[in-house]
Amino acid sequence: MPLITCSHCGKKFIRSPRRINEAEKRGWAKPYCSLKCLGSSRLLRRTYKCANPDCSNVFTRALGQLVKSQFLYCSRSCSATINNSKFPKRIAKIKTCQYCQTKFKGDNSNFCSKNCQSKNQIITSEIIIGQIQGFYKHNGRIPFKQEFHHYKAARCRFGTWNNAVKAAGFNPNPVKFAKKYIANDGHHCDSLAEKIIDDWLYARKIPHLRSFPYGQNRMTADFKVNDIFIEFLGLTGELESYDKLADRKKKLWKRQKLNVISIYPQHLFPKSRLDQILQPIVNKTTP
Repeated sequence: MPLITCSHCGKKFIRSPRRINEAEKRGWAKPYCSLKCLGSSRLLRRTYKCANPDCSNVFTRALGQLVKSQFLYCSRSCSATINNSKFPKRIAKIKTCQYCQTKFKGDNSNFCSKNCQSKNQIITSEIIIGQIQGFYKHNGRIPFKQEFHHYKAARCRFGTWNNAVKAAGFNPNPVKFAKKYIANDGHHCDSLAEKIIDDWLYARKIPHLRSFPYGQNRMTADFKVNDIFIEFLGLTGELESYDKLADRKKKLWKRQKLNVISIYPQHLFPKSRLDQILQPIVNKTTP
């Protein structure tokens, strides 16, 4: 009796010449040693080894369940073990508590504890006035509403932010950056921020021009030092028309390959960072 090999399990088994001839006559090309191997061969599944190097499990997966990945795992536990080591959880941001001003890690809260959150909800008018006056004493100006931690409480207590500033004994600006200032060198500045930049240049004896025109549309840069332009973008993200104008300016700078230093409010308030931002100008003007 001839020996033939099972097409599924590879086992050698005996089959009579009559059965072999019958299979050839009917076109049964693949022989099977048993009905079990025949049924298993018709299942649309494949066998894989778990991609976790610490796991030796072998498992089957239907062809319809396969994903486009070279890493297949026998269980969610093995998958989590590997993926958690490859992709660790995002580190929480370092934030400042809006009540006690301490640093803490967190994403969904502006307070370091529930205690601070409950205390923040009881901000009296006296506390708000004291904080505005303290800010003025420390920085020499009234705070902008974006940098005042209890801005919402101030509006709740006084109706508007300007009323809170008046209650503290100061005169608020009608529009942010709208008040005019005279720099120490006599230049007329459109805002306190421009005066700070102008005074910084003047204190270091760096010659500079104010409101210098450039481009075909006669746009103006706030300052010009040699071949470097300085632009203060004070209302970025607050006015749609201002953002469109700023985008047009940036495209013009790139098109004409202009050397421009952009300064934003966070570079000046509450603490000036001009020593770092304008360092290229110092390097060029220093003999």
